[in-house]
Order: sequence, then structure tokens, then C-alpha cells
Amino acid sequence: MGCSRAKSRGRRPIDRPLSSDGVGYSSAVVRALPIRTVLGALVSGWLMVSGASAAPVQAAHLQAELVAQDTAVAPGGTIYVALRQKIEPGWHTYWRNPGDSGQATSLTWSAPYGWTPGDIVWATPKQLRTGPLMDYGYEGEVLLPVPLKASADARPGSTARLKAHAAFLVCKDVCVPADADLSVDVPVAAVAGAPDPKWGPRIAQALDDAPKPGPLEAAMTLAGSAIKLTVTGQPATGPGRDQAYFFPYDAAALDNPQPQAIDRGPAGLTLTLAAGQAFKSGPPPSELSGVLSLGDKAYEITAHAGAPLAATGGLGPPPIAAEPPSGGPAGGLAGGFGGAIVFAFIGGLILNLMPCVFPILSMKAAALVRHAHAPGAARLQGLVFAAGVIASFLALAGLLIAARAAGQAVGWGFQLQSPAVLAVLALLMLLVALNLSGVFEVGAGLQALAGSAPGAGREGAWGAFLTGVLAVAVAAPCSAPFMASAVGFALTQGAVEALAIFAALGLGMAAPFTALAFAPGLLARLPKPGPWMDGLRKVLAFPMYATAAWLVWVLSLRGDATKLAEVMAALVLVAFAAWAYGVAQRASLEGRRAIVSLGSAVVGAGLGLAAALWPVSAAALAPQPYAPATLDALRAEGKPVFVNFTAAWCVTCQVNDRVALSSHRVASAFKRDGVVYMVGDWTQKDAAIAKALSQYGRAGVPLYLMYGSGGRDAEVLPQILTEGAVIAAADKAAGR
Repeated sequence: MGCSRAKSRGRRPIDRPLSSDGVGYSSAVVRALPIRTVLGALVSGWLMVSGASAAPVQAAHLQAELVAQDTAVAPGGTIYVALRQKIEPGWHTYWRNPGDSGQATSLTWSAPYGWTPGDIVWATPKQLRTGPLMDYGYEGEVLLPVPLKASADARPGSTARLKAHAAFLVCKDVCVPADADLSVDVPVAAVAGAPDPKWGPRIAQALDDAPKPGPLEAAMTLAGSAIKLTVTGQPATGPGRDQAYFFPYDAAALDNPQPQAIDRGPAGLTLTLAAGQAFKSGPPPSELSGVLSLGDKAYEITAHAGAPLAATGGLGPPPIAAEPPSGGPAGGLAGGFGGAIVFAFIGGLILNLMPCVFPILSMKAAALVRHAHAPGAARLQGLVFAAGVIASFLALAGLLIAARAAGQAVGWGFQLQSPAVLAVLALLMLLVALNLSGVFEVGAGLQALAGSAPGAGREGAWGAFLTGVLAVAVAAPCSAPFMASAVGFALTQGAVEALAIFAALGLGMAAPFTALAFAPGLLARLPKPGPWMDGLRKVLAFPMYATAAWLVWVLSLRGDATKLAEVMAALVLVAFAAWAYGVAQRASLEGRRAIVSLGSAVVGAGLGLAAALWPVSAAALAPQPYAPATLDALRAEGKPVFVNFTAAWCVTCQVNDRVALSSHRVASAFKRDGVVYMVGDWTQKDAAIAKALSQYGRAGVPLYLMYGSGGRDAEVLPQILTEGAVIAAADKAAGR
């Protein structure tokens, strides 16, 4: 938050009595005043009528502007200025917690000296589901008010220009960073102005609708991987509780894509939430804060850890709506179970066109080409592939039913919410792609898994079955038209009905490929096997590379940098091992031994390097983010401060973090000497860090500064740290 330091040099106006009608100065007073003061009062009155002014700015896929609630503000008074976003249809921006992906809208103010901006008053967000992800944000038009307190020295009759740099992330199928420099002119008057005719009522409504604390009491209870959020109070007993949804402030608090099951009680409600990383890595938080949306009202709540509140359950979930939301294809479910079967079959058919499934089917089509002139083998491939697809859908249905019976909040695609599953699938897709590219060859069994086995016997059939399993595994994040309604209906039915609906879904997905296998006329039109098939095989490797990259991208959205780095390292090592294996296949016996030895040495060296250079946070220390103002305040208090300027892409920084800054000896020394540990993370651009680096003649990181107690200047530590050097610097800074 930046401020201009240009303070007004004009004399502070003297308070004057108003005329009897309360409108203006009496004629005697006017005659006694300088003409400049009279003109200032007249201008002030005109500004109160004309109100604040602003100019909209067109950014990427949205229009932004600053608009004021009132026509004028009094010296020392507060006025609400709202950031108005008019977002193009189909696009959205993000809430303070963007969810699984995205970035919150931000404002950096530049106001006259003495003006103080407050925090954004966030509107209640919408749920924005994208594949396996759940984001929180805004569509259409949204007003985000911000309170600004005027300077007590503001001169009536003047106009304050309030500027703000707004940064957005605007997303649809792709995300576009956008920013805009906005301003609004706010008149200053002796008394606050009336509400702006256009924006005053709308900002007042936005403030009224914004979540705020209400007559609610909340508690959270951790039960395994689920959180029971119990809420009591009058709003939690009304009709709005049937649409209850909890938006957490902490992005790592919940596994956001998981559904939030509602159980109603006489005195309130219970939401079953899937715990996120904040509850899985280290001690669980003692409280959970966020926004509880209850229909058309929303409330800020903080649930403290403890026993569930009484009478908040037992009446069951809300009744299923008689009709689905308008505009969707679920209207056909009026036919009940029969309609769900039809929709599941159609959804399975359409699922074949989804991007996540197409690479697998194209790979299988290449296998079918090999059997184009062997009808019996082609039919066997089609039937066994269908069996693999249907068996996989039934297995998923069984897991979903079992998990829901155990009280878990899971939904379609839940298996791709596991980092381990994502990592294994990414490695498998890479191996399949490398095999299709000809980097290495494997036995008939694994060739069949990759869809490239030339035989039509038992191993070829086993490969077709496993390809069906693989197709369902990567189809999990896709939700085709008609399919979502059928799956949602299935999860509200008994086990037999749910299994039948999932079987219909699998039958629909397998139908096109199986039908093609039973169409001898179409197969006869395909060219006979020949050298062209090797080229086709290598071309089809690239969709598999794309699938592996996509799975890694999904893993990256979980925000676990360590897990992502582990998977990336594993992908590199697996690729090298596959290449070495392929070279060994084509070499003599002695050459194979040499290649195996070389491969083992390189893999071992790679694992050792990864262990040495692994990004490790200084868990034994409790860092504060670097901020010049905070540093100055700590030095003014006489405290010793250690500043670590680092970045995730700096190898030297990561080595120092692990070797010298992660030990309990260093943490004990910092605690003994009262050293405050600050981290300046330069992974992303930061002007304050760049300025600090330049002050010490550095163009990059690492830079380590140890400020001594009593406000002493910093000692610059070496770029290669040791545990002993850090402890010695801490003792010296403390005067030991």
C-alpha cells in the first residue's frame, strides 16, 4: 500500500456558523470572509451535488472502475469506494480464497497523505467447478467496497484523487492476468455528502449482503479425514440451511472439490467436510474460519475445535429437489431410474469425445488397426475392452458407495484427488509414450497394456482389458453432458440401482469401440498392416506425453511443491531408465553390462543430488516474511534480526536451507540469542527485495544479513553457509 507524501500547505479552515436555514453562511459572515473562502464553499457545495467521478478501464475480459458511495466526505470521515468488476459472460475472477487454483483480486492504493484505506469487503463467492477442481469467485458484475478514512486535515472544497492499482486473474478455459490503474475523485466538504444517486444504493446493498458475523455458534470436530462442522442459531434452522455451503478462508483447510454433506437438526445443522492439507501435515488447526452461505444470506463464522454442538443433526439431509436446475439436461430424470440409465448410457457415449479420454482410445484404435483383417481377433479385442471399462466403472461405484456409507464426502473423480494416484498415472503414461516412441521395447504382456501387442491371443486380450481400466482411470475428471445428472442420481439410490447406472455408463463409453470391432465392412476398408503402422504408433505417443503433462499439472494445483518436485524427479529418472533399457536391448552382452552399470551410477547420483539439494523449509525456525517496515521496527526495538533472501529456483539457497538453516542447533541458538528470522522470498518479482539486494551490491540471491542488537548495522554472511557460521553470527549479533 503506497501513499503520496505531498501534504496540503493551505491554512486549516475556521469553522463558521450556518445560517438559520442550515444551508449556507449568513450575508454578514459572507461579507466578512475573503472571496477565496466564499468561492471554496461554493465549489464544495457544487461538488456535493455533482459527486465523485471515475472513468471505467477495459482490462482483459472485464471492465473495472472505482465508484464512491457518497457525493462527498467530511474531513476525518469515512467513505466507501467500491471496485466494480463487469466481467464478460463465461469468465470469472476470484474471491479472497480462490480455491484450488486462481489468484485473489488485489488493490494497491495511492492516496493523499493522511488518507487510510481499509480492507476489501468481499462479497459472497460462487462455487466454480472446473474438472476435478473447485474454485471460488465471481461472475457477471460484482462490487467490492473498501472503506477509506479521509485525512483530518482535508480541506473542504478540495477534491481528493484516490488511485488504486487493481490486479485480477480472469479465467474461462484459460486464465489471463490483467491489471488496471484506476482512480476516483472524491470531493471534500464540511459535512458528508448524500449518497451518490447511481452508486450509493448499490454499494449500500453490497455492504448489507456481504458476509458478517451473525447469531451463530460453530464448532468443528475432526473425525479421521473428515471435519464435522456443527452450527447452531436461528439462521441455521431456517429454509436456507438446505443450501448450506462453507467457504473457508484458508486455501489449505479443505479438500475443496469434495461435496459438503448436510445433516439437519432441531437447533442447527452439521456439514461434513473433507479435510485439506492444513489438517494432514502437522498438528491440526485449533479453529476453522470462513463464510457459511445459507441460501440468500451469508455469515462469517469461526468454529473452534471441540465436541459437536447439541441438536445439530439427526433429521437427515435436505430432500432431493423435485426438478433439477433449469437449463441442464437432467430434466429427463423425471423418468426416475429408467431415465438415469438412459442418461448414463448417453453420457458414456459422449465421454469418448472428452480430451482426457481421447489419448487412450486413440492408442486402442491403433491396436485395432493391427487386427483389421483378422475379424475374430478384432471382436475379442472389442469385447474384452468393454469388459475392462464396465468392470472399472463398477469398481468405482463400489468404492463410492462404501466411502459414503462410512460417512466420507466423496464424489465422481475422487481417485484423481490422491497425489499418489496422480503420480502413478503420470509415470505410467510416460512409460506408455516412451514405448510408443520406440525408446524401448517390452514383452508381449506390457506391450498389450500399451495397446501395441501384435498378437490376438490371451496376452492381447489381457492388454485390451487393462486398456479399458486405464481409460476409466483417466476419464475420472471428465463430466460429459447427461453424465453428471446420472451420477448424481446414482449416489442418492441404493447399491443395486447405483451399480446398474454405473454399468450403463461403462457400456456407453465402451460401445463405439466395441461396435467398430464388430463392423467387418468398416474394418475391411482399413489399409493392410505395414511400415506405416510404425509411424502411426509414434504419432500416437504424443497424446500420451500430453496426458502425462496434464496429470502433473493437476498435481501442481494441489499446492504441494515438495510432492510436485518428487514426481518431476521420478519422471526424469524413469525416462532415463527406459532409455538405458532400450539401449541395452539393442546392445551386445558386454555392452548391456556396461550400460546397466552406467545407468545404476547415474540413477544413484541423481538420487543423491536430489537428497542434497532438496528444497527444505527451515521447519525448526519460525520465519516472518520480509518487509522493510517490519525490519525497521524490529531494529528500533533493539532486536537482532537474520534476513534470508532466497528463491525456490536458487540451488545454492536450497543447499544452505538444508545444510545450515534447518538444524535444531541453529534454531536453539536463535532462540537463545533472541534473533528474529525473516525470509525474503524472491521466487516471484518483489520490488522491496530487489531494492534491498541492490543496496548491498547484489543482483541476485542468496544474500544473508545478520543485524546486531541495539540497532547495529548488518553483517553480510558468506553465500555458502555452514551451521557453525550462522550460530557464530547469531552470538555476535546478540553481543555474546
